[in-house]
Amino acid sequence: MNDPLLDMIVQHYESYSLKDEDALKLHLLDAMATGFAARNKAPKIRGIDGEVPSLEGKNSLDSAAFVNTFLIRYLDFNDTFLGLEPLHPSDMIGGLLALGYARDLTGEDLLRAMGLGYDVSVALCRTTSLRRKGFDHVNFLGIGSTVALASMLSLSHEKLRNAISLTVVPHVALRESRSGTLTHWKAGAAAEAVRNSLFATLLAESGIEGPPLPFYGKYGFVSVVANDMKLEEFRPDREVINVALKEFPVEYHAQAAVEASLKVNTEGEIKEVLVETYDAAISILADKEKWNPTNRETADHSLPFIVSYSILEKNFWLDSYSHILDQGVRDVMGKVKVKEVPEFTSMYPRKLPVRINVVSRINDSSYVDVPKGYPGNPMTWHDVEMKAIRLGLPESVINMLSHIEDVKVKEIVMELSR
Repeated sequence: MNDPLLDMIVQHYESYSLKDEDALKLHLLDAMATGFAARNKAPKIRGIDGEVPSLEGKNSLDSAAFVNTFLIRYLDFNDTFLGLEPLHPSDMIGGLLALGYARDLTGEDLLRAMGLGYDVSVALCRTTSLRRKGFDHVNFLGIGSTVALASMLSLSHEKLRNAISLTVVPHVALRESRSGTLTHWKAGAAAEAVRNSLFATLLAESGIEGPPLPFYGKYGFVSVVANDMKLEEFRPDREVINVALKEFPVEYHAQAAVEASLKVNTEGEIKEVLVETYDAAISILADKEKWNPTNRETADHSLPFIVSYSILEKNFWLDSYSHILDQGVRDVMGKVKVKEVPEFTSMYPRKLPVRINVVSRINDSSYVDVPKGYPGNPMTWHDVEMKAIRLGLPESVINMLSHIEDVKVKEIVMELSR
């Protein structure tokens, strides 16, 4: 018996050639900016000291991968793919930085690894929905991360098979990380997946073998978790161009809602807010707990909070989350209703339609379906550079990333960790 998905991943690994370098650099810049900005906001992780610099101190190699990824993911401001399963592919960059530093690899090695990792993880997201089964998208992140890390180590196809198996079989993550009231583990789940991926890849490099049928074995991932997986949809090719970037620091299904809320006009007391949107946005951003967020992790997934604050303040940035408990915002949140529009649901994920309708002394509405940063309305290098500067990323790092082919990963990591 063979494992067809494992065979397909290995085939892509062996045939891959680097493409879309400019797009990859754009996503790398975005991830470095969001991770750097989180350094003074995320909890400090103790007891993992080592010799590898990370975005926060020096750690052991796998712990550096965890810390880097935790910070990249912490503000929920890095890139996003929306398909049957959503994903934040740039989460994997945390592990690539750690390994690239430890093995003295080049910026081109990093870009090549990113391209492979994006291809595999995003293509997997087209094959099935994990969240509807109670499993987390970081399962796919870990697989893509392993392929990327294997590329950095130039693993043979046999060692790649073992690395993937050692990533998949012991580490199945549950969707509970993103259910109801959210916690730090919203970021931690991705960090743990990347750390496990790096450790599994190092084990495989050392000759450790994993079960030969990680997906299609009797108790493999497809057999137990995703038996509806459509292998014909696994067609990895230049996937980075299909991944969106964020203009605003909110979950991606709320990007268009912020844009629309900033455009809508009000006069006097707001009496009612009706948000019309698609099913996926409602299931992620408008379950019962989202009308009473008490922390940032829940608030950035709360359509009522995001829309109410944006309408009132005509602005949304990281400091908006200090107003989660403001009474004026809470009053408007209580007047927010969310409604699915079947036509909008049929447009997803090609478009992310939302209409904001507000009743005050005047009635006004605003509609957005392709927010800034989504494929079809992409952010430019200038756009992401301005975002990076606003997030505090040093100009020296921005300049290095713009010509990363000419620098070592170690140089970037040292500059980030200064």
